[in-house]
Amino acid sequence: MAEKAAGAGVRKFGHGVRLIGISVVAGAVAAGIALPAVAAAGLGAQSVADDFQNLPDDFKTPALSQASTILDARGGTIATVYDRDRTVVPGDQISPLVKTALVDVEDNRFYEHGAIDLKGVLRAVDKNASSGTTAQGASTLTQQYVKNVFVDEAGDDPQKVAEAQRQTIGRKIQELKYAIKVEETLGKDQILTNYLNITFFGEKAYGIEAAAHRYFGVHAKDLTLPQAAMLAGLVQSPSGYDPTVNPTAAKDRRDTVLRKMAEYGHITKDQAQQAIATPLGLNVQASQQGCILAKQGEGFFCDYVRQVVLTDPAFGKTAAERQAVWKRGGLQIHTTLDPKAQAALYSSVTGHVNAGDQAATAMSIVEPGTGKILAMGQSRPYGVDDKQHQTQINYNAPKSLGGGLGFPTGSTFKPIVAAAALESGLTPSQSYTTDYSIPWPAMKDCSGGRFPSAGQVHNDSTSLTGQFDMKTAMAQSVNTYFAKLEADTGLCNVAQMTNKLGITQQAGGEKLQVVPSMTLGSNDLTPLAMAGVYAAFAAHGTYCAPTAITSVDGPDGRPVAVPQANCSSVMSPDTADTVTAMLKGVVDDGTGKMAGLTARDSAGKTGTTNESRQVWFVGYTPEMAGATVVSDTDNPKPLDGQRIGGKVIDQAFGGTLAGPIWRDALDGALDGTPAGTFPPVQLP
Repeated sequence: MAEKAAGAGVRKFGHGVRLIGISVVAGAVAAGIALPAVAAAGLGAQSVADDFQNLPDDFKTPALSQASTILDARGGTIATVYDRDRTVVPGDQISPLVKTALVDVEDNRFYEHGAIDLKGVLRAVDKNASSGTTAQGASTLTQQYVKNVFVDEAGDDPQKVAEAQRQTIGRKIQELKYAIKVEETLGKDQILTNYLNITFFGEKAYGIEAAAHRYFGVHAKDLTLPQAAMLAGLVQSPSGYDPTVNPTAAKDRRDTVLRKMAEYGHITKDQAQQAIATPLGLNVQASQQGCILAKQGEGFFCDYVRQVVLTDPAFGKTAAERQAVWKRGGLQIHTTLDPKAQAALYSSVTGHVNAGDQAATAMSIVEPGTGKILAMGQSRPYGVDDKQHQTQINYNAPKSLGGGLGFPTGSTFKPIVAAAALESGLTPSQSYTTDYSIPWPAMKDCSGGRFPSAGQVHNDSTSLTGQFDMKTAMAQSVNTYFAKLEADTGLCNVAQMTNKLGITQQAGGEKLQVVPSMTLGSNDLTPLAMAGVYAAFAAHGTYCAPTAITSVDGPDGRPVAVPQANCSSVMSPDTADTVTAMLKGVVDDGTGKMAGLTARDSAGKTGTTNESRQVWFVGYTPEMAGATVVSDTDNPKPLDGQRIGGKVIDQAFGGTLAGPIWRDALDGALDGTPAGTFPPVQLP
């Protein structure tokens, strides 16, 4: 009678009929197989039935964590990044050999039974009863798949993983009910495909596609018979049968799988023997992923992209949601990075400043009118090896996006003051007679208070005295002129223009210091922020927030919303073009003469901070805007006297140290690009 009941149960499960009573009995028996001591403790079928019926049956096929690819603007791969190395593939991209091998070694009656194999249960009960142990289990591939789902959802939390793997009656009952649900909603072939995509094969490889590549350097669809058998054998114990550590055990297990395939008639005995006679034939591919592998210094841009995904609300309302998007992966992230511009920038920053120098240089290039980040890099490599002078701090970016605390910008801030002055009604002909050193003019603050005239502001050279208009003062970088201009413009007007140009706080997250020394670049900002500012001048007054991502395809191939540049007009075209005309004078015959490009229009501004602790050059052409800073990054010391790029720098200035870095980067980035021209503007 028992055999008839079991046979009826098999037939009913095989047809997917959900008979709770039979399911509960099967679940109880299966639990008893794994835990004979617990089963003997007196837990009755009624208790099991109650637990079973109280469980939810809303099991859903999970979105598997897999690799994401970050691509440059031409479609080239910058980096492959993943929480788990997995590439989900459809069933027709998996070799039939590995499917057959897995079924034969793990669950040879897979296509005959339902969620549970009652014949297998009874066989295991008899085996375990005679041995007094749990020598044999009876989990079907469907049940194993469900367990793998629990483990995958547990992530890398050891406690959660242990809980997902606990062999308790409650866990067995839960697995069984969900297995029934899976059998009702998915066909056998899809269950098998899902199993092969989710399971762990060792050596950091999740899923059959990653495993095929890791061990043999091939796609899952191209696995040969011996290769398929070895991978199918791994699922029972990825560490115990790891062929890179235990090749003998791995081969024995592979050969067992081959014999099983012959036993069940899926290959001939001769095929099995030929495969058994072959060596493992490993072609192990190293686990390579992450921004550290970028070849042209794109590691910092790559990390910037990661930070954007983790922080921008476009990818999720909460930090946890964004983390889940990144961890789940499967993204094709198309970025703004121009490989030609990146190669030129990388060549320049590493050619002018050595990785082992006490000082470092960082540079960003942005496209005017779009905000696209075309290139980003620095002289120190991306990484964590102190001996190789590596760092993971992106000096181009603010702290909130994986960067540092920024740097005082020196006189590269003066064009912002000039733009605010022009917008408030002052003209380029505004002139002041000034000395080498003057008291800071009194200025109103933004809360109605007042900064009294106090302290001294002085020029870099004692020769900078007399009468200056805005153009001449910009070209010669006359600090005392801009102190007076700032006072007449109004600190709040300067602060408002700064905000319009995307700078609302300092790089470390602190509030902007709206104080008289703003005009001398006393706030700590980043090259990326300053490149964005100058791009607005090049774009005739249109500011676009720097953006790194153009589009993202999700794991299902559908587009995902991405951050926008939110371009807007922040000053009149006349103001922007007038600033451009003044900055063109800086590179034509001013402090930035060594930075000017010879074959095309260029404009820019030098910056040198107190004691030459930082030097800057920020400039642009009609096509690109770039910002370069050179600074000691740990505890900034004067650059004067330091060896930088193999040369001792007697006196460090923005025009002579940072300027040539900018020049060479832009020259290479624009090579072959037709030269645009700036609008003609008549200055007094």
